[in-house]
Amino acid sequence: MIRSDDLSGLMAMMPAFATDDADSIHATNTIALDRLENGLNRMIGDGADVISTAGSFGEFHTLLPDEFETLTRAATEINNRRVPMFVGATGLNTREVIAKLRIIEQTKAAGALIGVPFYFPSSPQNAARFFQDIAELFPKLGIMVYHNPPLHNIKLNLGIVQELLKIPNIVAMKDSHREPPEFMRLIDMARGKMTVFCNQWQYATYGQVGARGFWSIEAWMGPWPQLALRNAMARGDIARATEITLDLSPPVGATPPSLSWRETAAKIAIRYAGYVDPGPLRPPFLEIPPDVDAAQKRKAERWKTLCEKYRADTKVPA
Repeated sequence: MIRSDDLSGLMAMMPAFATDDADSIHATNTIALDRLENGLNRMIGDGADVISTAGSFGEFHTLLPDEFETLTRAATEINNRRVPMFVGATGLNTREVIAKLRIIEQTKAAGALIGVPFYFPSSPQNAARFFQDIAELFPKLGIMVYHNPPLHNIKLNLGIVQELLKIPNIVAMKDSHREPPEFMRLIDMARGKMTVFCNQWQYATYGQVGARGFWSIEAWMGPWPQLALRNAMARGDIARATEITLDLSPPVGATPPSLSWRETAAKIAIRYAGYVDPGPLRPPFLEIPPDVDAAQKRKAERWKTLCEKYRADTKVPA
């Protein structure tokens, strides 16, 4: 089983590469295997340390069950354990999550990225019980806790985390929703048991107190800024890491997408950037406001400039 010590660096959150007809409400087989293979091979070849898919940006919420299985089996075969890969298994209830995990455990995935079932807010007790139940059912599968309070309707406070750290096969957490004092306590609790991946914008700060890696959606526009950030932190160059972080952040005065367009807008920008082709959005995300589209086109053009700026710093740190 994968261990927490095996996980660090850049975790690229992968889209569910879509066929040209994926924006049709009649389409039932929308995983573009050619785009998936090309995109995944490029990201791994360029230096990503971990791949995760079928999260919120990974479009689990728009995939049919057969499409989820196709994505899971194809992505894990293409990766072939070159880097640790986590497949998302978040669902509306525990039984749905278990059905996904039954598929994941048959593949070469390192583990599963799992959030608390989210249609109704969970209590702390039920959230802890949820992870305890699935971990017991799948003891050989590494579990990465997917912590996304705005979408999952619960914040996993440190009391809940303390219970989760008792579970041997919980090896990581994808996190971005804690202020520094709480994050420092989280790291102190998790050290040696669970790798915490913070957001790319937090890594220059949180990497100094123990975050061993960071997650990124934008890496699929071209990962060179993130690779440069990873390498700067690995050599202790905080000034360089700070410069990169400010470049990664939205320009002053830019209006971030609303919650309803956050992950979907990112896929639009990725397609404009051209590093990979994720394909179109799936229903119901069909009516794209002109201002959202224009903003993502600007973002993609700006990102191409950043890729050229940081392309030289792409080697995996010793």
